[in-house]
Amino acid sequence: MKWKSRLGKLNWVLSSQFGIDPRRFLGALRGVPFFVRDWARFRRGFSGRLDLKPCLHERFEEAGVTGSEYFWQDLLVARWIFESKPARHVDVGSRVDGFVAHVASFRQIEVLDVRPITRNVPGVVFRQADMMSADSVAAFLAEGECDSLSCLHAIEHFGLGRYGDPIDPSGYERGMANLARLLKPGGTLYLSAPVGRERVEFNANWVFDPRTLLRCAKANGLTLQKLTVIDRAGGVRQAEPDAESLEALARDEYNLGVFVYKK
Repeated sequence: MKWKSRLGKLNWVLSSQFGIDPRRFLGALRGVPFFVRDWARFRRGFSGRLDLKPCLHERFEEAGVTGSEYFWQDLLVARWIFESKPARHVDVGSRVDGFVAHVASFRQIEVLDVRPITRNVPGVVFRQADMMSADSVAAFLAEGECDSLSCLHAIEHFGLGRYGDPIDPSGYERGMANLARLLKPGGTLYLSAPVGRERVEFNANWVFDPRTLLRCAKANGLTLQKLTVIDRAGGVRQAEPDAESLEALARDEYNLGVFVYKK
């Protein structure tokens, strides 16, 4: 299985960092004969101007991407927020074109991110801040000001410099402390991060032993309410946070853990 993991990482680097996607390339090659056949059939029955803009690989794909961990975490947490109807929801670093857009479709959401957003988005109040810095966050939000807070697939990047943030091996700990500081008593934090064999994949992300995140949260006055696990294939399950289950998660290579905490 290690070779599959290595091939997956190689594909990720080539496609996301250098714009070379071997899977899409192979799918496009597979689609060439279909394109030529369909073009000839269409041309025989059409006399107008016909420009070529080949779309070669999409005929072999599903109608939408529903196996992604991002798809499931964004959908599930947005639904939980809709059901809980908090007075004020603040997000830190989650995907704007996924989770944030989902929530903004039915309520206002405030967003903090270390990177700028220059476009005005309906339903989104954006502020540029570094969650590792209490002073940076305090410029916009006071301690205990939020009853609902989310940080999805973001805390694992803190301190690794990937998004221009300061290098700090303790970045996730500072981030957790500042997230907890923003919550009022009884407030809810929705937090997701990669869990598995603990390691830093520099400068992409941490993969945490789930017990690391639980200990860090507990040290900041947060109590786990629910743990949802999403695997690489998009399978979703509820996990019991007992010693055996957490040990099994810590031995896995990779899953996404979605933690719901109360303060």
